[in-house]
Amino acid sequence: MTHIVIEPSILYFGTPVVLLSTENEDGSFNLAPISSAWALGQTVVLGLGRDGQTALNLRGRPDVVINLPAPAQWRTVERLAPLTGRSPVPATKAKGCRFEADKFGAAGLREEPSRVVRPPRVAECPIQLEARAERVRPDVSGGFVIVEAVVRKVHADPRIVVDGTDHIDPAAWSPLLYNFRHYFGLGPELGHSYRTETPRTDTPRRPEH
Repeated sequence: MTHIVIEPSILYFGTPVVLLSTENEDGSFNLAPISSAWALGQTVVLGLGRDGQTALNLRGRPDVVINLPAPAQWRTVERLAPLTGRSPVPATKAKGCRFEADKFGAAGLREEPSRVVRPPRVAECPIQLEARAERVRPDVSGGFVIVEAVVRKVHADPRIVVDGTDHIDPAAWSPLLYNFRHYFGLGPELGHSYRTETPRTDTPRRPEH
């Protein structure tokens, strides 16, 4: 195989989409989709635009809920994509971005009270992580913000949990993935790591969500 050198404008090579709910200065709540999130133990690292409302909120009010939508909810995510909670709209936002105070309403989503943080959970998301942003700092380019959020409470739809355990069933759950600005879910299971705590010998089943 001979590779070629390319210069893509983005590097979203299959990353999960999450919806972040945060608290605005006036006590109302913001909801924003992001496509740069990964977990390290009980810490979730988030990449945010520097001038968005979410980054502004987390600098002063560190509570956050990391809501994970399922692949079938991509249209809901896309309804949020052109909206911002900042007015006036920052010049760094993409063309067509507009201000919206009620993000939950605009997306047709319901707020669900959290247990240990102020911002609400997204009721329709199968996995919801209540967390606190312990470190918020600029990235090396200066155009983004990197957030290290420690998860304090995990909520899951019982249909994606292995009965009698605290484990998510990977055959019943698929994250929504953002792959070079297109939305995807996972394909059929290929196998599992030697470290899994939920091994199977039967035929893998496709995720229902």
